[in-house]
Amino acid sequence: MKNRLFETQIINTGGRTGKSFSPDGSFSVNIVPDKALSGVETPGTNPEQLFAAGYSACFNAALQSVLRRNKVAYGSTQVTAFVSLYLDPAEHSYSIGVKIQAHVEGLSVDEARKWVDLAHTVCPYSKAVFGNVDVELVVL
Repeated sequence: MKNRLFETQIINTGGRTGKSFSPDGSFSVNIVPDKALSGVETPGTNPEQLFAAGYSACFNAALQSVLRRNKVAYGSTQVTAFVSLYLDPAEHSYSIGVKIQAHVEGLSVDEARKWVDLAHTVCPYSKAVFGNVDVELVVL
């Protein structure tokens, strides 16, 4: 049986032209369509940026965890998530794709790849999207 460590809640009003916020007031952001979709530069963020922020933070924490658990000496880690929105015109449906770019200071690319691949198997975001979202791992 799984032990729930915590639960969080975000409310959205207005969809891609609205607002997302936490009931406790600790988080609030204007949601706007990307300029590529709307043709207009509007201050705010979009769901893909929010997903990229969460995924990169979660993946980086998973990477640091596997490095620590395996007593690997390293300097620092950096993870960048590139999230793309795709349209399938035949089905008029949308999907996302992700490229995770990771760097582990103090390790060769080949050595870092081993730990990035392992992090991908334990990261909650990676596990959540497995089989539904194409994820490409790039090690720098």
